[in-house]
Amino acid sequence: MQVFLQGLLFGFVYIAPIGMQNLFVVSTAIEQPLKRAIRVALIVILFDTSLSLACFYGVGKILQSTPWLELTVLLVGSLLVFYIGWSLLKQKEAAMDTMDTNFSYKTAIITAFSVAWLNPQALIDGSVLLAAFRVSLPTNLTHFFMMGVIIASIIWFIGLTGVISKFKHLMQPRVLLWINRVCGAVIILYGVKLLATFVTKI
Repeated sequence: MQVFLQGLLFGFVYIAPIGMQNLFVVSTAIEQPLKRAIRVALIVILFDTSLSLACFYGVGKILQSTPWLELTVLLVGSLLVFYIGWSLLKQKEAAMDTMDTNFSYKTAIITAFSVAWLNPQALIDGSVLLAAFRVSLPTNLTHFFMMGVIIASIIWFIGLTGVISKFKHLMQPRVLLWINRVCGAVIILYGVKLLATFVTKI
């Protein structure tokens, strides 16, 4: 249960910062009816979780069989986590874009795929961060961690869509800024954990 909750918390702080996926979900919720926005959120969840699974099990498995590479990823991963967390903490503004009102599911699918699988930052961060967490966990508990990450993705994107749809007339960039700052603080704590694992394995 502890590993599941760890994955759940990591999932939230990993996807909550306002990036391309969240901007797409937010702008869809602002421009489209709730039911349509929920369907788009489900599409985003599909691509988000498939990317997370690929990063965690694909890259992570390779690292587990290569000790020197495992240590390298843990060190680089912890430094990257610190950098991401600090970047979010020192943010002074968070912009919120909108989507074209000419809607089509084909375009939504292509966009959802692009902001996940064709986003270099998501690929790099996902591979390094999730792979680093995989090598820091006991092998028999890794599935529970990923269950937490996937459930966090579902809760976050559906919840974000629902909240934005209901209160879109009240949303201000400052709210998004504080979400980022809170996530930044939690991500830095994860960086400490990864660095501690690196030191232990040395």
